[in-house]
Amino acid sequence: MAVAEALSFGSARRMLKVDQVHVVRHQVLVEGRSQRRVAKEFGFSRNTVRKYVEQAAPVRTEAAPRRRPVWAAVGPRFDALLAESGQWTGGKQQLTATRLHELLVAEGHRVGITLVKEAVAEWKRQRREVFVPLTYRPGDLAEVDFFEVLVDVAGTRRKAWMFLVRLMYSGRDFAWIYERQDQISFLDGHVRAFAHFEGIPARLAYDNLRPAVVRILVGGERTLTPRFAALASHYLFEPCFCRPGVGHDKGGVEARGKAVRRQALVPIPSGLRLDAINDALLTRLDARLETTRDAVGRTVGARFSEEVPLFRSVPAAFVAEATTIGTVSPRALVRLGGAVYSVPCRWAGLDLIARIGPTTVTIVGRDGTGIVHARKRFGERSIDYRHYLPELARKPQAVRQVLPDLLRDLGAPFPAVWDQLLTVHSPREAARLFAKVLGQLDTHGPAIVVPALEAALRTGTPVLLALTAPTPPAHCLAAEALPATLRALEVSGGCAADYDTWLIGATA
Repeated sequence: MAVAEALSFGSARRMLKVDQVHVVRHQVLVEGRSQRRVAKEFGFSRNTVRKYVEQAAPVRTEAAPRRRPVWAAVGPRFDALLAESGQWTGGKQQLTATRLHELLVAEGHRVGITLVKEAVAEWKRQRREVFVPLTYRPGDLAEVDFFEVLVDVAGTRRKAWMFLVRLMYSGRDFAWIYERQDQISFLDGHVRAFAHFEGIPARLAYDNLRPAVVRILVGGERTLTPRFAALASHYLFEPCFCRPGVGHDKGGVEARGKAVRRQALVPIPSGLRLDAINDALLTRLDARLETTRDAVGRTVGARFSEEVPLFRSVPAAFVAEATTIGTVSPRALVRLGGAVYSVPCRWAGLDLIARIGPTTVTIVGRDGTGIVHARKRFGERSIDYRHYLPELARKPQAVRQVLPDLLRDLGAPFPAVWDQLLTVHSPREAARLFAKVLGQLDTHGPAIVVPALEAALRTGTPVLLALTAPTPPAHCLAAEALPATLRALEVSGGCAADYDTWLIGATA
C-alpha cells in the first residue's frame, strides 16, 4: 500500500541533532580519539558512532518495514471510504480528514486523528495534478473569457461583463465591456478584437461556454452552436476547448482578467455611455505596449510585432447579430429578450423580423423599413411616441397622458408649440388642438409641418392657421368665354330664382 509505506518511512526516520553529529565526527576524524571512547562519553552505541563517522548525513535503514498493526486494520477501510465518498459527497460538501476519522471511530476502529490526517494528505498528494510548463509561439494561440465587472453609466452603478482576449506569446490584450454575457456579445467581441489586432491568431482557447458549445461528445469533440461555427468558418481559426470542470487550462487569460479588473477598473470606471468607458479601457491597455517588459527586456509591442506577420488577414466583418421573429402586440409593441420596443401602430398584429445586435435592435416592417432602438436590459422599455401619431391625433386625452415623453421624441419646435397653445387655452383644449397638429404631422410629414410651425412661432401666427392650406383664388372667366347675353349682366345680389331666368336667356 503506497500510503502506508510512505507513512511508515516518514515516521521511522530519526536523526541526531546536526551539532552532535559534527562533534562526533570531529573528535574521531580530527582529534584522533577512538570510536569506543567517543561512544562511551556520549552514551551512544559504537555502531551509531561508526555510522556517523562513515556518513556525514546518515539515514536510518531497516531490513524490513516496521510493523504497523493499527494501520493494517484501518487501511483497507480507509481506502474504501475514500473510494465511495464520491457517491455521498458533492459540490462544497466534501469529506474532510476530521470527518473521515469520526466515521472510522464510529465503526469501531481505534486510530488516531493524526494518522488519518497524514494518510489523507498522502492520498491527495499522489492524486494531485502535475502542471506542464508551456511555451508559446508567435501568432499561434489566444485565450478568451468573460469577467464580471462593475461600471457607473450615467450615474447608475450596474453589473456588466468584460470580454477579454489575450495573445499568449506577446501578452497583448483586448477588452470590451458589454451589458450582457450572451452569444451576440460573445461574437461581437471577436469581431472587435480581430479588427483591433489587425489579424487573426491560428487558435483560440475557450471554456465550454454555452454561446460556443452545444454538447461535449465522447473523446473530447464538441458540437458547436451554429452561429459560433459560422464565426470560426468566417475567420478560419481553430477553436480549442478546456477540459470540463478544469479552470486552469487557460490560466493566462484567467490571471490577466483579474489583473485588468484591479489595475484598469479601479476606481470603478464611469461615463455617460458604455462606449466612452470602453474607449478609455482600451487606451489604457494599449499603453502597456511600450512599458511592460519580459525577463529579457522586450516590450509587449516588440513581441507583438513578431506575431503580426504570422496572423491571418482579417476579412470583411462578421455580422454579430441574431435574427428572430417578433409578434407586434395590439399596443404596437414587440418583446425581445425580455425588453419591449415600439413600432409604428399600423404594424400592430403582424409577425416581423427582428435583428438583435450587441447594442441595437432593428425591427423590419413588411415594406422593408427598419425601426432601430438602443438595446435595453431585461424588463426595460424603449418607446418612441412618434410611432403613435395616427392614434394620438384621435385621442387628445392620451396626448395629455404621454405629453412629456411625446415632446421629448418630437423635439423642436413642438415643445414651443405646446407652450403657445397652453398660454391661450386650457390644458384640455390645448391637448385637443395639439392633437390636430399631430394629425397634420402624420398626414404631411415633418418636412412640411416643421417649417410651417417654426414660421408661425416667429411671426406669432396661430399654429392651426399656419397649418391650414390656403384657399385657392377664385377662377375668373374671360369675357369672350361667356355667352353674349351674359356679358353685360351685373349681379348686385344673388337669388336662386334669378339664375334660372339668366340661364334660359343664355340658351335662347
